[in-house]
Amino acid sequence: MTEDIVISTDGRSGRLSLNRPKALHALNLAMCEAMIDALIKWRDDDAIEAVIIDHSEGRGFCAGGDIRMLADSGAKDGTEARQFFHTEYRLNHLLFTYPKPIVAFMDGITMGGGVGISQPAKYRVATEHTRFAMPETGIGLFPDVGGGWYLPRLEGRVGVFLALTGARLDGAESLALGLATHYLPSEKLDDAKARIAAHPDRIGGILGELSVTAPPAAITQHIDKINRLFASDTYEEILAALEADGGEWALKELAALHSKSPQTCKVALRQLKEGGEMHDFAAQMTQEYAIGSRVVQMHDFLEGVRALIIDKDNSPKWDPAKPEAVTEDWIDAIFAPLPDDEKWTPLN
Repeated sequence: MTEDIVISTDGRSGRLSLNRPKALHALNLAMCEAMIDALIKWRDDDAIEAVIIDHSEGRGFCAGGDIRMLADSGAKDGTEARQFFHTEYRLNHLLFTYPKPIVAFMDGITMGGGVGISQPAKYRVATEHTRFAMPETGIGLFPDVGGGWYLPRLEGRVGVFLALTGARLDGAESLALGLATHYLPSEKLDDAKARIAAHPDRIGGILGELSVTAPPAAITQHIDKINRLFASDTYEEILAALEADGGEWALKELAALHSKSPQTCKVALRQLKEGGEMHDFAAQMTQEYAIGSRVVQMHDFLEGVRALIIDKDNSPKWDPAKPEAVTEDWIDAIFAPLPDDEKWTPLN
């Protein structure tokens, strides 16, 4: 067991409370393994009718995965990083296919790995504290944990916009885009959890009763621009469209993209295009594991972590530095299927 997650039962519900407040509850291998074990046990336990996922304290629901460990491993042989991805993606898939309703309380920072454990839930609760993002292009990773499945299924080209820019959404925006199913004030969460534990057959009604009208969602003002300027699956064409538009919003987003890894942006575009056409979440995770196995040992991820997380100089030197230098062959090699004995597999 690990102290980084508190596993309990309350009434007729199981509860997984992330408990790494100093790391904003970022996931590590032990947390993923403990969650898998609990979920498998509860899956066959008739006394447990629903599962709640939340966090113990602090301002993060879950800020992602253990990025420093991934970079340390990637700088060596990548074994530890691949083990983490393999287990984390099994957890994502288990949640996606889980036969009992799951309620995720996205109260606070919900990024990367936090998206991976909340988006599969039937009920996804946002609050005034929610800050939702897939910021991986800024560190040379890619929007994994099922990002290739969820993002292309959002309205228009919003998923592409989120994947490329790493834009942060508040709770109201998360609700408006369908990333959250309910919007509750944070002071009502304890009441919601207690009621759900007692009446897991009434989750939708309970959350509906406690919901309030969310504030206006700022991103909705920009949907038309997003759909027009992020319409292409070719990264250079998106950059050219933003530049040609020349408006304040377009130039702000263009500047944001110029700070991102060109390799990662091209990976994300292909990932979302192919993921949007997939019919099976397991196939998506198989592909993401192949990408992750390679990217974690590549220059841009190690450099991105150095610049944004270790040295904090916020000036990564991407290589290739220019989008046109990231060729189709380069991306093909990242997406190539792994040998059969190295592929990701879901839990039996």
